[in-house]
Amino acid sequence: MERQRAFSWFGAACAIATAVALIGSGWPWTVAAAILLIWLGSLWLSTAKPPRSTPRREPSPFSQDNVEAVLALSASPQLLTENGKVVVVNEAARQIIGAHIAGQDARVAFRHPEAIELLNSEDSGVCTIRNFARPQDCWQMRRQIIDERLALIELANRTAEVVVERAHTDFVANASHELRTPLAAIIGYVETLREGDGAIAPATADRFLSHIHREARRLQDLVSDLMSLSRVEAEKHDAPSSRVALAGTVRRAAMDAAGPDRAARVDLSLDSGLLVAGDEPQLEQLVRNLVDNSLKYAAEGGRVRVGLTADGMRYARLTVADEGAGIPKEHLPHLTRRFYRTDPGRSRTSGGTGLGLAIVKHIVERHRGRLDISSEVGLGTTVTVRLPLVGHIGNTDAGAETIVPSNLAEPG
Repeated sequence: MERQRAFSWFGAACAIATAVALIGSGWPWTVAAAILLIWLGSLWLSTAKPPRSTPRREPSPFSQDNVEAVLALSASPQLLTENGKVVVVNEAARQIIGAHIAGQDARVAFRHPEAIELLNSEDSGVCTIRNFARPQDCWQMRRQIIDERLALIELANRTAEVVVERAHTDFVANASHELRTPLAAIIGYVETLREGDGAIAPATADRFLSHIHREARRLQDLVSDLMSLSRVEAEKHDAPSSRVALAGTVRRAAMDAAGPDRAARVDLSLDSGLLVAGDEPQLEQLVRNLVDNSLKYAAEGGRVRVGLTADGMRYARLTVADEGAGIPKEHLPHLTRRFYRTDPGRSRTSGGTGLGLAIVKHIVERHRGRLDISSEVGLGTTVTVRLPLVGHIGNTDAGAETIVPSNLAEPG
């Protein structure tokens, strides 16, 4: 036991003198000895430090059991580590990483330089790991220190955000390229005409003006399609509610796309009794884009078949088929991408903007439908659109029109 200060010998001497005086006064020596001991003991205690108190160690509120119960409720992948070893893995993390990581060192489980650097750190932090669960994915890993033993790791999937950002970047780059091409042609022809000082032959000047007009129309079509695509994307989460008699819409849009010069090449076979919940202008645009594409890429003078039938009691099925050269199978998954072309030279010559099928896809998505494209090289291409029915139109015996409801269901 440590002493706070030196023992008081003067106090001890006073205690001894008092004891001697008591004995000399006739007190029993036992009483005098007892008083002496008490006095000396009090002097000893007054000069010594009290024993150092040991703080009570409160048990940690975190345990493997209660933390596991909490993490099980989370939809995001989460792990608990104890001294760097994974001790708790919730179901979301098991699906992404695998159940085998329980009991492993967290650094072995992740095997990623940024993740290992964060796990080796003694502080909480955040890092980004790529190509973790599958190629091209992107995850944000957050580590929170709980105490000297425990740490919580949470994973957030940022792949969709990265894909959208990349798509926006690609879209801007592609749109800029598509806009520059006709603008460059227009500027070149205009500069040639201005520098000719009237010396250019009228026939040549007229040919230049025709090129300028064609490129200007192409630019106008491109801007119009960009605006349409932007509008459809902005509305794609709002399901349309108006009832549309699909046959009349398809007939009108198909003939509009063909025009008087190509109308004879379009064969229509339409069931006139189908009702869908739709945005009629967008459905017309969908049909115009499909028919115009088929007429452009069909064989010279080839026919385009437009059909509309009921697909069971739940869907209306619209098909647009041509007799063209067909599309190789490797191109089919990419046809609805913006500005994607199987033959860029032919597409630009025919006046295509590369946005037609992208617009069709978004219109179909807004109408909770399904788009399928099948093609065989040398035989042609068929585009099929399935839209949920809300009813069909029938005739009563008196000739009045009746609407029979149909079960509304989304395609699988």
